[in-house]
Amino acid sequence: MPASGPAKSKITILHTDRLQKLPWLVQGFSTRVGGFSRVYGGRTLNLGFTKQDSRGAVENNRAAFLQTLGVGGKNSWPIITLRQIHSDLIHYVDGLPQQSFVGDGLVTAVPGLLLAIQTADCLPVIVADVKKRAVGVFHAGWRGTVKRIVEKGVGAIRLYFNSKPRDLMAAIGPGVHNCCYKVGEEVRENFYSQFEYAASLFHEVKESDPVREKYPLLFLTARAPGHSTLPVNIFLDLVEANRRQLLDAGVAAKNIEVLPFCTSCQPDLLFSYRAEKGITGRLMGAVGIRPTEGGKRKN
Repeated sequence: MPASGPAKSKITILHTDRLQKLPWLVQGFSTRVGGFSRVYGGRTLNLGFTKQDSRGAVENNRAAFLQTLGVGGKNSWPIITLRQIHSDLIHYVDGLPQQSFVGDGLVTAVPGLLLAIQTADCLPVIVADVKKRAVGVFHAGWRGTVKRIVEKGVGAIRLYFNSKPRDLMAAIGPGVHNCCYKVGEEVRENFYSQFEYAASLFHEVKESDPVREKYPLLFLTARAPGHSTLPVNIFLDLVEANRRQLLDAGVAAKNIEVLPFCTSCQPDLLFSYRAEKGITGRLMGAVGIRPTEGGKRKN
């Protein structure tokens, strides 16, 4: 459910119900609402250093985002990001990094750090171990999904923190949904080469043409069956593809929550690279662990 920030910022952050109930966890998915950027229409919360926006505006946006999450101000948490390359590279974060990460996933059990990935149609996926208090965040576009970034992300959490699948909870944040994610045949071929359930991830929609439907004789051809055919559009269900990877990695279905927000359908709420033809800001999916006080977790 959406949670509003301070009235003066008018920032909106999206959360899943179950992760939001964990008192030791800081997490959320940003929207475009509020903020200091003015290059993408109105006042928006662009959290990526895009070429259209000023660095100052983005830094102010990030500070406001942290403040709304409750980890900003004088003792503001550092935001740990990476240069995303649509890969299956996942980094273990054991403190403040000395150099920039390159890849598409971050995992940690260190309190006081906010791990974040940026999106504008691809899926942000958060995974948390409720017993070990370890977390991860992953960037899943179609290329990363084919490379099993989320499945490998769960594997990394299990490897580094000895997590048990039954203790994992996951949230899939806003991204382009199957209603809008039109892809080419090469994308479908990539999925078919990797997943035995790939057929269930795609559906086809024949393009409609009102003129052709009203005057079919105008479109007669010499080829059997006598009419030229309309092209077929292929749509990918990226959300289901990543939900299946979480299931295959051992995460229980009841512990996987999906936010029902399509970036392409809701440009008033979210940034969409496709819907806005590449001239857009960046959202963030972010997760962190609250520090302890006197050896006890803060609740």
